[in-house]
Amino acid sequence: MSAFVRTAASSIRAATARNVVRQTAYIQRRGYADAASDTLKLSLVLPHQSIFTSANVVQVNIAAESGDMEVIETGSGSKKWFVSSGFATVHPNNTLTINAIEAAPLEDISPEAVRANLAEALRVVGGSASDAEKAEARIEADVYEAIQQALSK
Repeated sequence: MSAFVRTAASSIRAATARNVVRQTAYIQRRGYADAASDTLKLSLVLPHQSIFTSANVVQVNIAAESGDMEVIETGSGSKKWFVSSGFATVHPNNTLTINAIEAAPLEDISPEAVRANLAEALRVVGGSASDAEKAEARIEADVYEAIQQALSK
């Protein structure tokens, strides 16, 4: 083997070794992920109104059977809402969208009115009304019972 070939081979080995060291050093660098956000962006949307649009919140509690949910906003206290029905979608970018048929803040609901309307609905269910009227009254009673449960929490 000539001196030129040996020198060239030695240079190639040295260059390759340097590249491997550089690549290894680059691969071994430590990287940190971005800090996770401690808030959610909440959108609560009804067919006729947007109640929250990308509001920063810390926590959202949704109870599927009772229809109530709790939203804790950044920098303020919690707000409790009654949501009659709907669905919630969590997106990968810390966004929560709740689409509901109807919603109302619990502080705006009168417990006395709920009790009176529940009693009336149960009276119709147990009375001599038509089957259609009884079915509607049963639905009303179910909703008022869910509202009562949400108010009692």
